[in-house]
Amino acid sequence: MNRYKKIDRYRTKDGKRYRTNAIYPNIPETENDIYVIAGAADRYDKLAFQYYGDSKLWWIIASSNNHQKASLYPEPGQQLRIPANKALALELYESINSSR
Repeated sequence: MNRYKKIDRYRTKDGKRYRTNAIYPNIPETENDIYVIAGAADRYDKLAFQYYGDSKLWWIIASSNNHQKASLYPEPGQQLRIPANKALALELYESINSSR
């Protein structure tokens, strides 16, 4: 999934290209979610590959855990929620960003 596919592209007057920021959804908790404790070597992209088979879905785990830093590394010792329903997360992302 290319999360920037439907994000609008623009050009400044001097020809520089840019995109608007993606908006990430609040992903509701479910009883099937998985909880893990982050280790020093953990990264959101590695966790996404481990649980979803796709490292590009790292943002699902990061946004589910209110991670606002520009980093792929969760805080070691932090409990992380891995949403079980990645299809719902993708659907919510799509509905928010396609209507902007």
